[in-house]
Amino acid sequence: MLKIARIYQNTPEPGSYRILVDRLWPRGISKVKAQLDQWAKEVAPTTELRKWFNHDETKFAEFKTRYLQEIKANPAMPEFVKTVETQLQNGDVVLLYGAKDQQDNQAQVLLKYLQQQLAL
Repeated sequence: MLKIARIYQNTPEPGSYRILVDRLWPRGISKVKAQLDQWAKEVAPTTELRKWFNHDETKFAEFKTRYLQEIKANPAMPEFVKTVETQLQNGDVVLLYGAKDQQDNQAQVLLKYLQQQLAL
């Protein structure tokens, strides 16, 4: 199963493949506590887009459009999709993010994109 979770509230599930999908390391989380298998900062929104959005929920619709454009143009995305697909054959994949807003964040956008690409 492919899912997302806030890194601050997530307890690692045995056998799950954990990917941090933020460009910046989450404050207050040690690498030991994070227990990551991968940090995919290359698929996160660009710094410019992240700063423009600034987690303003009134900008989320436009953020989603812009981020999807970045995803589709990102040369790292095909390899990332392949990694997720491969890891799903072995168990759950959890996309981790640090944002406080659990509804309107970049991990939600990335999750939906991956679900479409992998026909989940």
